Amino acid sequence: LGSVIAYFTSAKFLLYLGHALSTWGDRMWHFAVSVFLVELYGNSLLLTAVYGLVVAGSVLLLGALIGDWVDKNSRLKVAQTSLVVQNSSVILCGVILMIIFLFKTQLLTLYHGWLLTLCYILVITIANIANLASTATAITIQRDWIVVVAGEDRSKLADMNATIRRIDQLTNILAPMAVGQIMTFGSPMIGCGFISGWNLMSMCVEYLLLWKVYQKTPTLAHKSAKVEASELKQLNVKKESDMKPAEGVQLIIEKDVAGFEPQQEKEVGCAARIAEPFITFRDGWVAYYNQPVFLAGMGLAFLYMTVLGFDCITTGYAYTQGLSGSVLSLLMGASAVTGIMGTVAFTWLRRKCGLIRTGLISGVAQFACLILCAISVFMPGSPMDLTVSPFADISARLFENEPLPTIASPEPEMIFATGMPNLLNGSIAPANSDPEMSPEPVPLISVSLLFAGVIAARVGLWSFDLTVTQLLQENVIESERGIINGVQNSMNYLLDLLHFIMVILAPNPEAFGLLVLISVSFVAMGHIMYFRFAQKSLGKQLFVCHTPDPKAAPDSSPPGNTSTV
Repeated sequence: LGSVIAYFTSAKFLLYLGHALSTWGDRMWHFAVSVFLVELYGNSLLLTAVYGLVVAGSVLLLGALIGDWVDKNSRLKVAQTSLVVQNSSVILCGVILMIIFLFKTQLLTLYHGWLLTLCYILVITIANIANLASTATAITIQRDWIVVVAGEDRSKLADMNATIRRIDQLTNILAPMAVGQIMTFGSPMIGCGFISGWNLMSMCVEYLLLWKVYQKTPTLAHKSAKVEASELKQLNVKKESDMKPAEGVQLIIEKDVAGFEPQQEKEVGCAARIAEPFITFRDGWVAYYNQPVFLAGMGLAFLYMTVLGFDCITTGYAYTQGLSGSVLSLLMGASAVTGIMGTVAFTWLRRKCGLIRTGLISGVAQFACLILCAISVFMPGSPMDLTVSPFADISARLFENEPLPTIASPEPEMIFATGMPNLLNGSIAPANSDPEMSPEPVPLISVSLLFAGVIAARVGLWSFDLTVTQLLQENVIESERGIINGVQNSMNYLLDLLHFIMVILAPNPEAFGLLVLISVSFVAMGHIMYFRFAQKSLGKQLFVCHTPDPKAAPDSSPPGNTSTV
């Protein structure tokens, strides 16, 4: 009994609990906000597309700056500030959306509808701030706190990373289903109220949990920081003159009064402050490029350039091929199971073969499964037709002045079962959704192979993701964890944005097979990058799989780099 109580009051469990609450709220909000925007704009995808582009662009541009802010401030301040900003933004967004749902008719008549447009802009802006704060929370908790809580035990770090991913997998499925049921049997306004109330309660509990974890882990209070050249110079001056801080301040004040030199210093300081974000952005990307795990991080980022996942694009394509919402929900459940299997495989493989080889095995497993997706393109039932221009749908509307169609209202079963709407979210109704009007059923061989490959590949995908995550945790020095992981997030969003642009350019189902082949190619390129990283790190021992000595340092640190874990 004592050991059970000790576990439930340990810093590790409290960290899990806080992450579960945070992730649950995030998943509910990310699911609901896209549905709300589609609902508000007359079942059009415009607002959702704008929201997705703003979110992706913001993280792409500000990822390094967010990471730098994480590095330069104390851990508790960063965690608590990002937590409060994130949840407060979601609560405010929920309140604004409730007002829009209640008074949309009146807002349309005020100032020729400009007030309603202003509300839309406000919602997207605040929601974007919430996402940026969520990014800061993920960097500080999942890339820094968890490393400190694990201490010197890398096996413990691997187990904690795997547990965090299992929590992500479960909440990714359950949270959208929960809020979806509330919106189905209630209304969108009730859904807004529930999410706002949940975030208010969750913010208070998470704040307390962070404080408890911080108290139980004294090492979190000690954080190494980069010492700038100017700071070193000031330290040397203080050491030579042996002055107290107060006396130093007094001398500076007297210098300000005495002459004009301080004004020049202020002007230089103002220019430096204006240039600082740009310098930080540049330095962050340069530092990322110079990391020994650069190729591994790039390999992970390339996996985001794919339509082979359970996002709105693949589920929408499956819907056009005749799969129902209930079947898609079962497939998503199966993908969650295989994802959890991937986290279990990661911990087992790491113990048997070491961290770097785990990434190699995971990459081979994922790519082998995705071969099924490539084969599905050429099987009966595949709508792929290379004689049809992928841009025909767009050019026809541009040059023939045809109006853009609105998306049919998604069935509640489809929306709330499939979950995870993202950029360009929405259900795409099949051309012959009425069974009586359908001349003949579409053969399911192609789509079955597609989803078999996607689901099976989740084992390798999540194991590979955990491998690269731990490589970054172990091989990036403590003072640069924030900025390097911020740039990694930017790279992930960049490739994710490119995959949506690819779909926008070739939206018709006949071109989806081509998108599948391109996606498999990008996954292959990502794993080739990782193979090159592994080859540099392990050399001739690359294919020698052995059980690492737990007392010895694992093979996760590339040559010439000192691990900080």
